[in-house]
Amino acid sequence: MGETQQQIDRLLNNSTTYTSIELFAGAGGMALGMEKAGLEHILLNDFDRYATETLKKNRPNWNVVHGDITKIDFYPYQGVDLLTGGFPCQAFSYAGKKRGMEDTRGTLFYEFARALEESQPKVFLAENVKGLKSHDGGRTLETMVDVFSAMGYEVLAPTVLKGIHYNVPQKRERIFIVGIKKEYAEQVTFKWPKENEKIYNLKDALYKGKLYDSDVPLSHGQVYPEKKKIVLDLVPAGGYWRDLPLELQKEYMMKSFYLGGGKTGIARRISWDEPCLTLTCSPAQKQTERCHPDETRPFTVREYARIQTFPDTWEFAGSMTNQYKQIGNAVPMNLAYAVGKSLVQLLDDIKKVENESL
Repeated sequence: MGETQQQIDRLLNNSTTYTSIELFAGAGGMALGMEKAGLEHILLNDFDRYATETLKKNRPNWNVVHGDITKIDFYPYQGVDLLTGGFPCQAFSYAGKKRGMEDTRGTLFYEFARALEESQPKVFLAENVKGLKSHDGGRTLETMVDVFSAMGYEVLAPTVLKGIHYNVPQKRERIFIVGIKKEYAEQVTFKWPKENEKIYNLKDALYKGKLYDSDVPLSHGQVYPEKKKIVLDLVPAGGYWRDLPLELQKEYMMKSFYLGGGKTGIARRISWDEPCLTLTCSPAQKQTERCHPDETRPFTVREYARIQTFPDTWEFAGSMTNQYKQIGNAVPMNLAYAVGKSLVQLLDDIKKVENESL
């Protein structure tokens, strides 16, 4: 553990700020948004050494614990206000009417639930890919809600938020699950952040304007293999594989050409006046291209970071491949900030309930 019990107790007993634990913290998109909303992180954990190196590099004051989550004891953190985390979605059997949490043992969801049980926060926030909603016919999500409920939390309806409605120039969607300790749940109401009318586009991400006060800094980036570059040279801004000559469509798409569906992300060149499609962990990945509007190349590392609303001062550790992976996996900072503000309002309301009962 990175901090002594005395340091943990000091942070937990600081009445001026709300405290937070973040699991599966990655490169810090969620943590940055929560910090901006006013939360103080007392523990961040991830198994990826480049991600934890990124966190330590940018926030030396954060208690970043690198390594296996199964080895962390969360009991010393009892009294923390908030637990957050985006655990990877792994399959497990439907457990609602069986052994509850025990049936999820061996998965990272189990570790999130264990952290929740041991630290007993007033509120938790779990986030995941939108596909969790339909995973195993909805049974995976149902199991999670059952487990959280059995642990004493009122679980709000899992909600999908679209990044474009929260100052993120990218069509990224994430599912969020909020739980409130049942002793407070009936006396407080959580309000999801309001959607913004303004939708930012790629130009807003990469040039000076309302989102950023300067143009995107120069940085390194991957390049397309020559064969792919020849194909993408023929795609106009805002276009995709259907804009290629028919024979080239068949050659590039192979069997996929004859299958249904639009597959609009394949051989896609983003235009300046639209939000970017969801970034992947590898910018030159086969069949999920996100090509620059003017130049036939993937977005650079700093362009990737801008599209995910990381500040330009946030440096990423590891090789270029590692950096893309960290950024591609992140929750956009501006989306996390919007949710964080709603969580702080909820914690304010819980504090009022506690004060009134004194």
